[in-house]
Amino acid sequence: MKGHLPFVKEILKLNPGLAEELNFQQSSPLHIAAARGHVEIAKILLEAAPDMCLSLDCQGRNPLHLAAIKGRAGVLKELVPRAPLAAREKADGGLTLLHLCVKHGRLEALRVLVQELDKLINEKNDDGDTILHMAIEGEKNEIMDYLFNLKIIPNINVYAKNSKGQTAKAMYKQTHPSTITKACHGLTKSRTRHSDSQPPKWLTQKRDSIMVVAVLIATMAFQAGVTPPGGVWQEDKIIEDMRGVNRTVLAGEAVMEYHHPHFFNNFMRCNAVAFVLSLTTILFLISGLPFRRPLFMWILMVIMWLTITSIAVAYAIAIASVIPDVTSLIDVFSLSILVWFGVLGILFFCNTIRMIDKWLKNIGLCVWRPRRCKNGVEVNRENGEEETV
Repeated sequence: MKGHLPFVKEILKLNPGLAEELNFQQSSPLHIAAARGHVEIAKILLEAAPDMCLSLDCQGRNPLHLAAIKGRAGVLKELVPRAPLAAREKADGGLTLLHLCVKHGRLEALRVLVQELDKLINEKNDDGDTILHMAIEGEKNEIMDYLFNLKIIPNINVYAKNSKGQTAKAMYKQTHPSTITKACHGLTKSRTRHSDSQPPKWLTQKRDSIMVVAVLIATMAFQAGVTPPGGVWQEDKIIEDMRGVNRTVLAGEAVMEYHHPHFFNNFMRCNAVAFVLSLTTILFLISGLPFRRPLFMWILMVIMWLTITSIAVAYAIAIASVIPDVTSLIDVFSLSILVWFGVLGILFFCNTIRMIDKWLKNIGLCVWRPRRCKNGVEVNRENGEEETV
């Protein structure tokens, strides 16, 4: 840890097996030396225990992964040729050493690895992203410049597609200042359509989560429908309802319907709405509709809001029907409902304005002009300077 090379040499002479010992994080001495950039110590540790280059810590990373994350170019230059198998091992998420350098912005380490691992330049991670995809998405400008101007590897693939169907070249065009500037002047309608052809990043990342929530709400609503609050009558009997009229109740009918018919009717309405809307959400997600369009995204958003609101109201009615003295809860329920619908109203208004703004931009109008698109000047993201369009 402290980089005391003479002590490490002496200790290894006395007990070479210590090079294979792991600490509580499953890290070997080679892990620590690589992470801290102690080149000479890493070399003698590798000589004492060559297999430790393949050893994984508690997070599934070998020493070369840590060197790439920390940007230890010297360590990588020495260890990669000596441990080619470890250099090709992927970390969690299918990240190669090159991916790790790009993710953490380690340009010098990347330069070393590109020379040693040129065959991995177009390797993809679990999301289908190459290092070019990651550099563009993470706005690593220096790394983008280096990769696009790379002369020693002419076969770098700018047309490789990730899991979203995006190529690195298309992503670069979408985020490049010139593209943004032209869009603000209404000159790139076709390019805007091309950018809309990719699914929204938010929906792509949260699609499974939305599906789980919709299924969960549908399950809750179904269960509440067949087993309403207060339970059901266990046998046929004659009872006196709230109006003093004797009625025959049958086994399996809801108790709540006889004691609180008004609550029961409202509960069943809200519960049915939540059930139907949750099923609608599931159908939307599996139907393959073009959610790249703002209108469909807006519809899905409204459906989810109504679903959650309906199940929340059904819960409030159920609580009110099973509590003997509901007077003490009226103020709480009233305030909660007021705040809830206030928040929904604000979100609905903001997202509606946003959808209208996108629609206007698609037809060539830029109502709210971004600061970076102003007076015919585009902002160059790569060097931080302004240049006239």
